[in-house]
Amino acid sequence: LYPVPCVAELGLLCWGGERLMAQEAMAHSTAATLRTTPQGQAAKRQRRIGTGILYLVAILASILFMLPFAWTVFSSLKTPSELYIFPPRWFPATPRFENYAEVFAVAPFGRWLLNSVFVAVVATFGAVFSAAITGYSFARFRYPGRDLIFVLTLSTLMLPAEVTLIPLYLLFNKIKWLDTYLPLIIPSYFGGGAFLIFMMRQFFMTIPMDLDEAARIDGAGYLRIFAQILLPLSGPVLATAAIITFIGDWNSFLFPYIILNDKMKFTIGIGIKYFQTIA
Repeated sequence: LYPVPCVAELGLLCWGGERLMAQEAMAHSTAATLRTTPQGQAAKRQRRIGTGILYLVAILASILFMLPFAWTVFSSLKTPSELYIFPPRWFPATPRFENYAEVFAVAPFGRWLLNSVFVAVVATFGAVFSAAITGYSFARFRYPGRDLIFVLTLSTLMLPAEVTLIPLYLLFNKIKWLDTYLPLIIPSYFGGGAFLIFMMRQFFMTIPMDLDEAARIDGAGYLRIFAQILLPLSGPVLATAAIITFIGDWNSFLFPYIILNDKMKFTIGIGIKYFQTIA
């Protein structure tokens, strides 16, 4: 065993540690003193008043935004004649909870909800997955015409959906896809739309290329890099894309309206429109 020589303190332990500790103690004592002075107490009261006003505004705004929902719930418990009373009344004379049972007896709302969930979930998965792969290609690979293809992809954002409505109808009629869910699902697996591709590409470009290069040195292929490195780091953008796509597919009305004819295949949007015609 060899004796270990005594070494003097280095860095902060040598000259700055004691001074930093003294400064921190002085800051704490100054803050405590300010809290006990009249000025500190006045500032504390002002902060409390500001916080209370903020909470009050938030509560009033929440009540305001909930009014349409409350009106819908109260109206659902009224008789048909009460809906046309002027001036309108908030509360029904006699709540009719049996209205809900009658609705499900007249129209298959349960089946329409399941149809919407099926279409929205399957289409959302395809859109997010295909958009992620396409965005990965634009962000990581270099090949002739890449930027031109990307610009052309973005240019489709300026194309209104109504312009493609008739061509798509004729196409799906030609391949016998009308009155099926295929036109509502399959196109989502081919990129998911220019906006999702752009969003994925921009997010992937923020991830350092060093991670890809290190993985390639270890023998990982491009698909493995995409699946095991980029996708786990892309949780926020994947969740955002999934929420946006799901809401869009759930609320979609015009395209399913011209594709679906069977009442039992309707999504919830078309079902509500159909219910208005028979109620």
